[in-house]
Amino acid sequence: MPFLLLALSVGLAGCGVNNIPTNEEKAKAAWSEVLSQYQRRAELIPNLVETVKGYAQQEKDVLTQVTQARANATSIKVDASTITDPETFKKFQDAQAQLSGALGRLIAVSEAYPDLKSNQNFLALQAQIEGTENRIAVARRDYIEAVRVYNTELRTFPGVLWASTLYRSSKPMETFTISEEQMKVPQVKFN
Repeated sequence: MPFLLLALSVGLAGCGVNNIPTNEEKAKAAWSEVLSQYQRRAELIPNLVETVKGYAQQEKDVLTQVTQARANATSIKVDASTITDPETFKKFQDAQAQLSGALGRLIAVSEAYPDLKSNQNFLALQAQIEGTENRIAVARRDYIEAVRVYNTELRTFPGVLWASTLYRSSKPMETFTISEEQMKVPQVKFN
């Protein structure tokens, strides 16, 4: 009898019974990293805005857009259920896209005004923002890959068997998408 139990447990361990929860936890961890990078960005922006305010009074509109976009991005409640709720996920993604666009305009403004560009504090903060945007891109890429693995496990054999028996509550997770507007090449204009 003990030999039969040992053989059964070894057999189950090798047949993928743990793949669904393992992949789900990897996807959740990747999502946490995405949120961590968004939080890092949200904390850097007030410092960037305060520094730029001292050097760019003529660009209050852009700074207001950044501040408003940051407020919108941080006002959306995000938790573990967000990645399985397409509507909430889209709202979160749209708010983050709005913030990315506002930051892009802010950086374009900084390049248009050389005295801003020469300020070392602004350059350091700009480098931090650019680094954070890169970290966000990497975190999003890792999340997309983790979700791909998890969702594939739910839909392929033998994972589909485990999903329909042991893990019925496991749902496919959402990934990031991009709108048609975001696919257009941005135009930089200096008026």
